[in-house]
Amino acid sequence: MDAIEFINRYPDYISQLEKVVRPEFEPVIKKLKALDPHNIVKPEHYFNSDAEAIGVVFKLFLKKLNK
Repeated sequence: MDAIEFINRYPDYISQLEKVVRPEFEPVIKKLKALDPHNIVKPEHYFNSDAEAIGVVFKLFLKKLNK
């Protein structure tokens, strides 16, 4: 998966995450929704799998959660 495909799927990844986290984490989800996925990956970035791409989003969630 290339960077463009990740950018296109980013809202879906956030939706998947939103379905499995507790309601008190909604402010973190809102922050992720506000992020521009173009700023998350470089244009030349390539993911080996969909799971790897989702992992990037989950790691972002955890980073924001710990702040």
